[in-house]
Amino acid sequence: MQMEFIRKMPQPHELIHEYPITEPIRQLKQQRDQEIADIITGKDDRLLLIIGPCSADREDAVLDYMGRLADLFRQVKDRLMIVPRVYTNKPRTKGVGYKGMLHQPDPEKGEDLLAGIIAIREMHTRILRETGFSCADEMLYPSNYSYLSDLLSYVAVGARSVENQEHRLVASGLGVPAGMKNPSAGDVSVMMNSIAAAQSPQEFIFRSWEVHTPGNPLAHAILRGFVDNFGRSHPNYHYENLNELLDLYRQSGLQNPAVIVDANHNNSGKKYLEQIRICKDVMHSRALSDDIRHLVKGLMVESYLEDGCQKVGGGVYGQSITDPCLGWEKTRDLILRLAELA
Repeated sequence: MQMEFIRKMPQPHELIHEYPITEPIRQLKQQRDQEIADIITGKDDRLLLIIGPCSADREDAVLDYMGRLADLFRQVKDRLMIVPRVYTNKPRTKGVGYKGMLHQPDPEKGEDLLAGIIAIREMHTRILRETGFSCADEMLYPSNYSYLSDLLSYVAVGARSVENQEHRLVASGLGVPAGMKNPSAGDVSVMMNSIAAAQSPQEFIFRSWEVHTPGNPLAHAILRGFVDNFGRSHPNYHYENLNELLDLYRQSGLQNPAVIVDANHNNSGKKYLEQIRICKDVMHSRALSDDIRHLVKGLMVESYLEDGCQKVGGGVYGQSITDPCLGWEKTRDLILRLAELA
């Protein structure tokens, strides 16, 4: 095996012991977990809004964004449940480029995974402590979830990962909702199979242990659009797509039929301003059909302090260094409008 072993990483329990959360913060996180679960199961009819930067690239700008979001949440919390996106590890199609704060706590410096795992734990902790938000992150590396398990209230399994057996099995043991995206090529049956696997009890090897999971009844679908054989983006958020997904759920016997619509990625063709129109389109579909209203539990939006994106080192505070995002003013207007429509 041609691997250079650099250093042994701390075990999750060691890092959690070194960087703990307080009991009041733990209770707040548990309360939010229950509120989000109640939305997925239909006990709470608020709209779930998973919103934030494409990549949480620097702590100061992310905390600035989260503070603004927390102030706005107080105005809309009777209609919306906001779960911030704090994505700290990013998949790369070709395996090169910026892979998120986990790899590079400073995007302009080299990779340092030990510093990265500490940085993302501290950032998630600060957000929870200072704003009251427990957040969403992508489970790109299943074995790393344990470092943040006491902080996260939502986990997404991405389009590149949803067919992977380990992702499906680990999702079956999470105590929080796991959103399973449709794969990049768009085969929705793959997504449905991943939900079935995540909702089922499983036994497998995890972090050198043989483990058993009870199954995760909160595993659900995320529609994010797809790419055809010629690399062209196609959406799957329309009324007809949602009806087709509803039929698949009815045939499947899965628990808690639910979908989150990702308004960016291939649904928007990465045209970030289209997220506003797409969100309103989905809300219109919910208004047309009670069945779709009960199925569509929420939306996912990429948003940051400044519109668009820049290259690493671009120097614009609060602007994405990965996919383009809505800026704060457009984000604020969108959230207020969604609260009216919910």
